[in-house]
Order: sequence, then C-alpha cells, then structure tokens
Amino acid sequence: MIKICKNDAGNYQELSLDNLVKGAWIQLVNPTAWELNAVAEATEVPMDFLKAALDEEERSRIELEDHCMLVITNIPLMINETNYDTLPLGMIISEDHIITVCLEDNPVFSEFNAGTYRNFNTAKRTRFLFQILYKSASYYLKYLRQINKYTDRIEMDLRTSMKNQEIFQLMDLQKGLTYFTVSLRSNGVVMDRLMRLRSNSQSQHLIKMYEEDEDLLEDVIIENNQAIQMVEMYSHIIVGFSDAFASIISNNQNMVIKLLTSITITMAVPTMLASFWGMNVPVPFGDNPYGFGLVTVIAFSIAGISALTLWKKKMF
Repeated sequence: MIKICKNDAGNYQELSLDNLVKGAWIQLVNPTAWELNAVAEATEVPMDFLKAALDEEERSRIELEDHCMLVITNIPLMINETNYDTLPLGMIISEDHIITVCLEDNPVFSEFNAGTYRNFNTAKRTRFLFQILYKSASYYLKYLRQINKYTDRIEMDLRTSMKNQEIFQLMDLQKGLTYFTVSLRSNGVVMDRLMRLRSNSQSQHLIKMYEEDEDLLEDVIIENNQAIQMVEMYSHIIVGFSDAFASIISNNQNMVIKLLTSITITMAVPTMLASFWGMNVPVPFGDNPYGFGLVTVIAFSIAGISALTLWKKKMF
C-alpha cells in the first residue's frame, strides 16, 4: 500500500506519485515491487534504502548517502493482550521528501492523519522524523502499562488457580518484554547518533535542527530511557512472579490432595464397618433388632472423631 500526503501550515492534502510535490510524506506499508520501483524512480532514493525495513530481523541503524539518509528503528506491535512484538520502521529523508517503510500498518502512523494535521508538518522533515520517534516511544510506554495491568490480573487469578494457563501467559509477556528491551536499546543508540549528527557536515543539508527540534529529540531520548527502565523493572517482576506462582500452583494442588485424602480417611471408617457387618458370618449385634442402628451410630461416631482429629491437625 502506498499513501502520499502533505501537511504544511495546516494545509493537509492527499497526493499521488503523479503530482508529487516537495515536502510530501510517502508512506509505504508492505509495498509491492511495482510500488517500490515507482517510489525509487520518483524520488531517486536507492532501492536498498526502501527495502531495508522489509526484513523483520533488520537492526536499528543510520545510513547516509549524498542526497538521502536512512533511519531504521523498531516500533512496538501489540498482537493481543499477552503477545507483543516489534517491527522495523524505515524512515528515509531525502532533499525533498520523507519516506516511511514498514511491513504492517501500525498505530504510530495512525497518529498522523487529516484529523491531527495541526500536530505535524511534513515539510519540516527533521521535526516530523522526531515526532514519529516520539510517538513510537510513547507506544512502548503505553504497552508497558498495559502489560503491568494484565500482570496484576494474572496475579489475582493465580491465587486460586491450579492450571498452567496463567504461567504460559506470563511466558508470553516475558517474551514480549525481551523484544522490547532489545529494540529500545538499539533505538537509543540511533537517537544518540542523531544527536551527534548536528555537527556532521555530510548530513547538515538533510538534518537541519533548530532549537525546538533539539528539545524534541531530547524528549524522545528521555521517553526511550524511561521505557528501558520500565521494561527492565517489569521483566524482573514477571520473572519473580513466574517462580512464585509456580510454587503457588504446586501448593494449591497439594492442599487439594490433602483435603481429598482427609475425606477418604474419614469415609473409610463407615465403609470398613459396613464391610465387616456385611459378611455372611456371625457378628456382634447380629440378633439384636437395633443392631443396624447401633452399628451406624458407632461407624459415624468413629468417623466424626477421625474428622475432628484431622481438623485439629489442619488437614481440612
């Protein structure tokens, strides 16, 4: 999919490759070969730059050419409540345009649309690049808060659970946090290099930072560092939860087994007496018309004493 728009001074307009203008944002989502060739021809951006973010295992980095710069970072992706992943996002700044390439549509792109045109300007390519990075870091923090809330729900369920489902959910969350940790650290390296590019003569014609842009980039770095601290804290919490909850599940199972064993012992006394008096041999009270009642009273009395003894020993 290809989508082209330009927003300059609140004038939002959607474009096509046929009427491409300076300052436009070209958004590529899982592009076809034809779309890649068309964008490469229209913008004179190297095909390697356009294809770089289409590799799911692509690492975060910055590459510079004479007339364009490639910035690859990893953005967070929520699959469901317990499954999270990251996805490479390629951002290419040329002398006239900014191009973003990603394998899937994502919530970061949805933040920049006709309804939010007052919040961004595609003509200011450097600032727009930093705004995308800021939104990405914000979504990391948002998903981390969701993970924390879901972990609290799992904790409440595990207090009485004897199943492994909650443990598996914690494992999924831990895997997502591992992806977040690696991606946030590599994104931090990219942001630090962007900060150093201010004094790089090769990139000054592509990255023009004003004071507001530097402040925005510093905010991005702060958000990214905060996300790193949060993901490390939640990772430690989930690891501790997993160990503790495994013991809780085992303990819950032991308590159930203990209860069932106590009930079995209590019920074994009447069963045993009934078996004895059911034999086809002479037994006490065999000729007594109240024999059945006496045997029943004796059986349940012994069962009651057994139950009381087990209860005092906290077996129930």
